Amino acid sequence: MSQNPTSYKKLEMLEMTTLRQSMVRARIIDLVEGRFVRREGLEPSYVLTKLGQRISRVGLVGTVIDKFNSDDGNYSTITIDDDSASIRIKAFGEDSKVLDKFKLGDMVFVVGKVREYAQEIYVIPEIIKKLSDPNYELFHKLEVLKQILIQKKIFKEIERERKNLENLEDLKTLISRRLEVEPERVEAILETLEEEEPRVEEKKDFKPLILKILEEEDKGEGVEFKKIMEKSGLDESIFEETLNELLSSGICYEPRPGVLKKVE
Repeated sequence: MSQNPTSYKKLEMLEMTTLRQSMVRARIIDLVEGRFVRREGLEPSYVLTKLGQRISRVGLVGTVIDKFNSDDGNYSTITIDDDSASIRIKAFGEDSKVLDKFKLGDMVFVVGKVREYAQEIYVIPEIIKKLSDPNYELFHKLEVLKQILIQKKIFKEIERERKNLENLEDLKTLISRRLEVEPERVEAILETLEEEEPRVEEKKDFKPLILKILEEEDKGEGVEFKKIMEKSGLDESIFEETLNELLSSGICYEPRPGVLKKVE
């Protein structure tokens, strides 16, 4: 007889009372596309997701698509997939036997600690159960979706208010009160936003390179786009973007199609 999602949730809540850190339900893609932040001492390491969630203990639902057992029996893995991505669940030493009972095609619910090694994000299981009720997968996805919608709302609010408030403590206080969220949640989103800023600043300006080639090659009638691109060594998409910038800014013009000339 299959269990309904409510009974699963009660079971999960009972199990989670033995765990010190709260579990965050997630899609696998939220983990593997996030950034692992390693902490020292008693502070737990975590994955920082693109929406600014810190996940150190995760709850996943997925189908077993691969298995591995080492020859000495001290290491085993199962790989699970949830239609968004796949991730390995790893067990070591005496705990490695916990994965033996699962076979390919099994749908499982996993609660575990997020870890990283050699740039691979994986999970060490604390609770892992085979699911007999396919409705639980739907329940899990709905819970994750609900969480994502809430997180997006907070993310957008912080992104908007950050332009008006330079003091981060004031921003944390404002958002915490307005949306009734913990300051730590605001901090995590700010951490994500701060990571995005250098990527914008790192964009290289190739206009000086194109202008230099123009000066060297132009004999009075301009230079063909193809020749400039070959001389520059730039990727076609980057060259086209730079070319458009030069034309839209009025620095250069096309005396005839496919030819570039600098405005004198």
